Amino acid sequence: MSPRLHADLADIPAAAWDALAGGQPCLSHAFLATLESSGCVSPRTGWTPRHAALWDGDTLCAAMPRYLKHHSYGEYVFDWAWADAYRRHGLDYYPKWLAALPFTPIPGPRIPGRDAAARQTLIDAVLAEARDSGASSLHVLFPTDEEAGWLRDAGLMLRHGVQFHWQNPGYRDFDDFLDRLAQPKRKKIRQERRKVADAGVRFRVLRGAGIGADDWAFFHACYARTYAEHRSTPYLTQRFFTDFARLAPAACVLMIAERDGRPLAASFFLQDAEALYGRYWGATEFVPCLHFEACYYQAIDYAIQAGLGRFEGGAQGEHKLARGLEPVRTVSAHWIADPRFRDAVHRFLAQERGGVDAYLDELAEHLPFRA
Repeated sequence: MSPRLHADLADIPAAAWDALAGGQPCLSHAFLATLESSGCVSPRTGWTPRHAALWDGDTLCAAMPRYLKHHSYGEYVFDWAWADAYRRHGLDYYPKWLAALPFTPIPGPRIPGRDAAARQTLIDAVLAEARDSGASSLHVLFPTDEEAGWLRDAGLMLRHGVQFHWQNPGYRDFDDFLDRLAQPKRKKIRQERRKVADAGVRFRVLRGAGIGADDWAFFHACYARTYAEHRSTPYLTQRFFTDFARLAPAACVLMIAERDGRPLAASFFLQDAEALYGRYWGATEFVPCLHFEACYYQAIDYAIQAGLGRFEGGAQGEHKLARGLEPVRTVSAHWIADPRFRDAVHRFLAQERGGVDAYLDELAEHLPFRA
C-alpha cells in the first residue's frame, strides 16, 4: 500500500471514494468535488486541496479530505487565538494542514477506509508528511470517537466542544414529541408556531428533483442576505447548490416559507438514511419566530415523518436546548509542530476540557423533557 496526494478530488474515482465514505452526504465525492469545481474551495479562497489517499495498486484503501489552509474561516473549531499567539512571537501559523469537511461542522468519519489497519496507516503517513512539510500544525475536525482514539495514540491532542442534536426514539408525530416536553417548553413552542401561522406563513417542503431553478435562486438570495446582515460574505455560490443537487438530489431538502403565494424565507438541509442536517437559512423580511419554525420545528416535523433517527442542528446555539435538541460532545484532534506552543496548547486544552465538562453537566440539568 502506498500513500498519494491528490490536488483535485476528481482525480479519485467517485465510486471508489463513496464506497469508503458511506452514505453521509457531506463526505460524499459529489459534495467535496462540487466545492472544488464551483470554486468555493480553491487556493484563491484559502483552501488548497491536498487529499490524502492510501492505494493498493488501483484499489483505494483509505482516504482523508485534507487541505492546506491559509486562514481559519469556515471550520467551526476556533483556533484564531493560537494563530494570534504565533504572530505575536514572530512566527507563521499559516499555512496549516486541515482534515475536515469545508464549511460543515457535521461529525463523522474523517479517515474512511476498508479496515482499521489501512486507516491507521494513512494517519501515520499524513502525520509524517506534516512533520516534514514545515507547516505549523495539523487539525482533524469532528472525527468519530474511534478515529479520535487513533489520532490521540498517534500523538495528536484532543479538543472537546458541544453541539445540539435532536433525537427521535420513534415519535408518531410532532404532537407526540411535544408530549415528552415539560409543560412550559411545550407551551412556548406552541406559541411560537402559532405566531408564524397567524402571520399567514405556510411552508413548501421540496426534495431532490422537486427543487426548481427559481427555488434555488430564491434560497441563495436568502442565504446571502443572512451573511450580509452579519457583515460577512457567503462561502457557497448558487452554482455549488445547483450542481450538487444535480449530482446528489436525494441529499437536498429545501423548505420555503410563503405568504399569499409569495416566498419570504428558505432553509436548506442535507439528508441521508439516518439523519437530517441543518445547514443554512435566510429571510427577506422579519416575521416573529420564523427562524425557529424554518430551522427547527419544520425540520423536526420532517424528520419524524421521514422516520429519521436524529436532526443535527449545526454548530453552537444554546437556545436549541429549549426546543428539544440535546447537548452532544464533539471532538477535534490537533498536532502542533513547535514544542513550546504544543506544550501551551496542551495545557489550554486540559483547562478547556474541564470547562466543557462543567457546561455539559449544567446543560443536563436544564433538559426540556418531562421527568
